[in-house]
Amino acid sequence: MTENKTIAFSDEALAKAKKIIARYPEGKQKSAMLPLLHLAQAEFDGWLSPEVMDYVATLMNVKPIEVYEVATFYSMFNTKPVGKFLLEVCQTSSCWLRGSNEIVNHIKKRLNIEVGETTDDGLFTLKTVECLGSCGTAPMLQCGADFHENLTIEKVDELIDALKNKKERSSYLKSLVNS
Repeated sequence: MTENKTIAFSDEALAKAKKIIARYPEGKQKSAMLPLLHLAQAEFDGWLSPEVMDYVATLMNVKPIEVYEVATFYSMFNTKPVGKFLLEVCQTSSCWLRGSNEIVNHIKKRLNIEVGETTDDGLFTLKTVECLGSCGTAPMLQCGADFHENLTIEKVDELIDALKNKKERSSYLKSLVNS
């Protein structure tokens, strides 16, 4: 038997959501969708279930399909559970030319997962993505709001070791905190 859990933001997140929505003029509140989806993803274990997307649609007074379209279009939104730390490795030309394939292969071997999989302990998910806008410092990966650039195998190992000791989940939310 599954437990029915009510989907609702914490008081703090709800206040932040209302503040985000209030930034936009009447009739233009859909502009708040991206930051609200980031907030929801951070609030609900790093991913957007259909129930969470429905909740965001209700807050924004839009049809759920409008939220689904956005959440499934952008690679920064996860529509299935992910690990505590989502390692998104850029695979675009600059990163590829500077060794991102070797970085991906090393992570796969080190964590014993394939791209799109999560480690058995639930800590890491590996994802490859298109351009993250850091071509001059390739190869790079993003973990939440943090960019890790000029990667080497050694830097990747240091990052993985450091993340294992972190308590908080990786998230894009840092970029919303002061906004």
